[in-house]
Amino acid sequence: MIALIIGIVVSLVITMIGTPTLIRVVHKLHYGQYIRQDGPQSHQVKRGTPTLGGVVIVLAVLLGWGASALYRYCTQHIVPSWSAVLTLFAMASMGLLGFIDDFAKVRKKQNEGLTVKGKFIGQFILATIYAVLALMLPTKSGFPSAQAGMSFIETPFLSFDFAGRFLAIVLFVIWVNFLMAAWTNAVNLTDGLDGLCAGSSMVAFAGYGIIAFWESYHLRGSGHPGFTYAVSDPFDLTIIACCAAVACLGFLWYNCNPASIFMGDTGSLALGGLFAAMSIATHTEFLAIILGGLFVIETLSDIIQVGYFKMTHKRVFKMAPIHHHFELCGWTEGKVVVRFWMVELLFVIIGLMIFYADWVVRSGL
Repeated sequence: MIALIIGIVVSLVITMIGTPTLIRVVHKLHYGQYIRQDGPQSHQVKRGTPTLGGVVIVLAVLLGWGASALYRYCTQHIVPSWSAVLTLFAMASMGLLGFIDDFAKVRKKQNEGLTVKGKFIGQFILATIYAVLALMLPTKSGFPSAQAGMSFIETPFLSFDFAGRFLAIVLFVIWVNFLMAAWTNAVNLTDGLDGLCAGSSMVAFAGYGIIAFWESYHLRGSGHPGFTYAVSDPFDLTIIACCAAVACLGFLWYNCNPASIFMGDTGSLALGGLFAAMSIATHTEFLAIILGGLFVIETLSDIIQVGYFKMTHKRVFKMAPIHHHFELCGWTEGKVVVRFWMVELLFVIIGLMIFYADWVVRSGL
């Protein structure tokens, strides 16, 4: 538990101290956000607000986990697990892709950075590296960092092994690419109002912290009664999820309305990549749909709007993603954000209830 506390404290301190430092640096470099012209006109006043805040979030998670890992090694001789390293790789690599996109925007002085093709190629390469390593690298626990299949909770309801080892790896690579693309874009779409993405992500990762901790307490071979989980090093995943939650909390201090800094694609892609990796590492890829319910709603609203407009040239919402719809309905930005936080909290509570109910049923209690 001391290791967990160290990670939480370090991550929070890094964001609380690092964010205002980054704000000053970005101001000096004149790296301000460029606002989309087709968005709500009330957002044009945010033009020039410092961006690249996701850099601090990524560093806070990495340094928080690093401090925790150092403590565990020095006191208990516990070597960092591959599961943790790969999960952090997913976050940092997607964050790097977002940083390149953000940097291109500020250099071009417009709201368009990398091309869609460029982003797709980058995500494909990084997600493929993560997928292959997650299946191939041995872990100290003996359980793989990922399962070649699709899981709701723990046990795959569709295993790719039916196709043979090679094709199972290929199918898993495709599956991971889908998850990475889906969650990075979902979190990115949610990053449209001051504090919305940071607050919602904080709640989502707090939920994953609870799930990973429960799995670590009921790890297969631990001797604890009830259903046990064949998950690789879930306590490491607990630390990462909690570090991410408090990093978002610290960043939210400066990102709440009116925002002093935006996380940019650096932050939203990193958090989306981390959320996808957490779902894979904890074997809860489909439960993640509930845990990240707000992100799903944001994405579906955009898909519905675009699809319906192409078919009928009419709009379902006043503007998509759906948080803009409520803004144009007369809700203040603050009201939209807080109520959406509440929606995400409800999704996480429902997800945790389902997770616990599944454990109770499987335990025969």
